[in-house]
Amino acid sequence: MKKRVLGALACAAMAVILAAGCSTKGSSGEAESKAASAGKKSMEVAGSDVTTINVWTFIELHQDFYVNMAEKWNEAHPDKKVKLVLSNMPYDDMHNKLSLALESGEGAPDVVDIELGKFPAFMVGNIGLMELNDVIDPYRDNIVKSRLGIYSKDGKEYGLPTHVGTTVAFYNEKLLKDAGINYQDIKTWDQFKEAGVKYHEATGKYFSCVETSASWMVNLMLAQKGGDYVDEKGNLNLNSKELTEVLEYIKGMQETGAFATVPGGQPDNEEAYPSYNTGEYAVQIMPFWQTSRFVNYMKDLKKQVAISTVPVWNENDKEVATIGGGGTGTAIIKSGKNAKLAAEVMAYIKLSEDSNREVWNVLGFDPVNTAVWTDKSLTQNPDNQFIQYFTNYPFDTLLKTKDSIGLLRAYTDEKYPSINNELCTVTLNSIFEDGKDVKEVLDSSQETLKNEFKK
Repeated sequence: MKKRVLGALACAAMAVILAAGCSTKGSSGEAESKAASAGKKSMEVAGSDVTTINVWTFIELHQDFYVNMAEKWNEAHPDKKVKLVLSNMPYDDMHNKLSLALESGEGAPDVVDIELGKFPAFMVGNIGLMELNDVIDPYRDNIVKSRLGIYSKDGKEYGLPTHVGTTVAFYNEKLLKDAGINYQDIKTWDQFKEAGVKYHEATGKYFSCVETSASWMVNLMLAQKGGDYVDEKGNLNLNSKELTEVLEYIKGMQETGAFATVPGGQPDNEEAYPSYNTGEYAVQIMPFWQTSRFVNYMKDLKKQVAISTVPVWNENDKEVATIGGGGTGTAIIKSGKNAKLAAEVMAYIKLSEDSNREVWNVLGFDPVNTAVWTDKSLTQNPDNQFIQYFTNYPFDTLLKTKDSIGLLRAYTDEKYPSINNELCTVTLNSIFEDGKDVKEVLDSSQETLKNEFKK
């Protein structure tokens, strides 16, 4: 019962930070995780011909990043200097204030960070955000396509991504080696399951966790099967054949005894970190931004963990080998007096090679501009704290996934926050904590959501 309550609480928080790949715990290494109290930061820019751009965010560390990159913009564009005035607000307050400002036509900023789970709500009716296809075009060839798709509608792009959030496998190489397991031999989910059983028999400890307060692994396995939470027409599809198969497979993993729910219901949780630090669990299937959590919260595992590609259903399935998890889209308010310049500046701050180097160096995220993925002075820099932590070079794994990063259709659907909330507070707990039948639970959750959407 305690696990269930904790899982529900964790998922309530997860709905807030859904795709920022985030947690409410903040530290210097976690850019998209700090939703602090309201605060304002303003640049100091010399000269009289300077355009002021007001920016709203719910992520405190974005402020410093934006200011640093805007200073570089000003150096390179002395005829287009900008002064960013940044306001940091609590997550709900900011999104609610933005909705009211767009509805009333008054009080909106020039630029705003919108979390992935909230973004679809701003894509209905009279869209108040600026189309960004033109400012994306100079960078487009090197940007991971599925990341642009998250903030798009009808072929028009309205948001600038911060990272890819590529789902990868974090293997505790030391623990596995001691148990006679080579993580590099794991290519499929069947091999993953078999390795888990072997590890559990050798150590008495768990191989990996079964999620109840998040759906990172579930989303991945579902996308690999070609499934989704909504169908091509946008209809709710929670009790689909594909999701049923995924959850039944995970339940089978759990029944071996080698896989178990972790405190807090998922690896990115302050209750879960100690379980990994002490070796109770050996593997995490998580978006790439989990690198920052390792460096900051799982310090005991330094030089023990390797980053690898995730298992697939069949080795020949390469079309969607992985997916992006988490995200915050930076949008431009269409009615803003300086919307055109703001779009140009923010595209540079979010998509340029200069900015994407800093996304890795400072934040530890996988950059959306893949041109920097092959720059060994960046990806193999011995002074980088993330490279110092892991046993292999993280970008070696990213390069293997470059052309097979997929996207769940539901991410762009306004129903997704409710779908995710039902999954994390009811569906997954009912299956993995209460042991209920997968099909019956999915049918029940489908009906619950259908009734909610009718209202």
